[in-house]
Amino acid sequence: MTNDTICALATPTGGALAVIRISGSRTFDILSAISSLSANVQANTIHYTHIVNADGKTIDEVLISIFRSPRSYTGDDSAEISCHGSSYIAKTILNLLVNAGCRLAQPGEFTQRAFLNGKMDLSQAEAVADLIASRNSASHQLAISQLKGHFSSELAALRDKLLHLTTLLELELDFSDHEELEFADRSEILDLAQKISQRVQRLTKSFEVGQAIKEGIPVAIVGKTNVGKSTLLNCLLHDERAIVSDIHGTTRDTIEDTIEIQGVCFRIIDTAGLRTTSDEIENIGIQRTYQAIDKARIVVWLIDKEPDEIEVKTMKEKCSGKSLIIVRNKADIITHEEKSIASINISAKLGENISMLEDAIYRETGIGEINPDEIIVTNTRHLEALIQAQDHLQRVLEAIQVGLSGDLIAEDLRLVLTSIGEITGGTITSQETLNNIFSHFCIGK
Repeated sequence: MTNDTICALATPTGGALAVIRISGSRTFDILSAISSLSANVQANTIHYTHIVNADGKTIDEVLISIFRSPRSYTGDDSAEISCHGSSYIAKTILNLLVNAGCRLAQPGEFTQRAFLNGKMDLSQAEAVADLIASRNSASHQLAISQLKGHFSSELAALRDKLLHLTTLLELELDFSDHEELEFADRSEILDLAQKISQRVQRLTKSFEVGQAIKEGIPVAIVGKTNVGKSTLLNCLLHDERAIVSDIHGTTRDTIEDTIEIQGVCFRIIDTAGLRTTSDEIENIGIQRTYQAIDKARIVVWLIDKEPDEIEVKTMKEKCSGKSLIIVRNKADIITHEEKSIASINISAKLGENISMLEDAIYRETGIGEINPDEIIVTNTRHLEALIQAQDHLQRVLEAIQVGLSGDLIAEDLRLVLTSIGEITGGTITSQETLNNIFSHFCIGK
């Protein structure tokens, strides 16, 4: 199948223009069969021509961009047809291409060919999908960084260090009849293995931040009934998303929507008011409030009067391990004089100090403190490979500390190399794994 010449529509239907991609060894022969374009067309050029059917009838006036191997996205001979955005025109051109010898591409097949042809490693290929799916500035920057190969370079540096140690240990095996020979100093291996282990741990821990940026950071607004939770949600969203009423217990379920603060996506969750009630439906809503607290990374506790010590203790216990922001609402009608706990004063009704609250929410993520050059892991497959690498590294450390032989240490180092290699695709041999990764791409990419 990798020898086939493939084609696909690369743009959504309904726009002013459509782009059809073609890639494979027969690209230019097929194009010459449906247009006046020569099969010997020069690389890196754009041509105005007509697409015609078997009867010589013009289907559309188009521009065709030419890319010859290996200087193309896939690494094969490729072309892009820019035609008018009519779904009829695009479908007709695709049919002509298929009749001339093309095959319709499968999801992600263009990027898969780029990987197989060495144009990018597997982590960069996955970054293409992340780039397409990015919904905010932060997730876009993470995808761009990975696409540029920053993560791959980091892994390559780790791999080179491990490979050096593995080579020295395996050299010892070649002279196993001379037990006194040691090419790899054990203290050097221990020191380097500890440094690599620390780096892998940092990469692993970065996944929580990376996943939050990629999927949106959940923020739960909680508090008693009628403290203004729904008003605050509407204020943050700049939309009348939730019903606002003076009647207690109006919100009986969670309401969720997204906002962007300083380029980061947040999933804001309005919850049912916390109180004791005999209403069965409202109690279900209150249970969902506690579930929202469990899932949230940041909890905004909205109050309109000074809470007692038991309330503060209870809320802090429920929010253990999360960021808790205490917000005093109704500053337009209530003067908060005594403050036993640090908080932000706002008026959700009038929109006062909302920007201060947004800044506090953003600060709690810690994203602003991250070094721009820091590598952040966003992919679950990468995380699993790093965890495996860390497990093998731990065995290396233990083996050195108890004085095990070099062949056992070398074997664990090889397993570390294999785990790291799975991220970039250097050691992947399973077609099933590749198919699973690229099946999530859109057709035409």
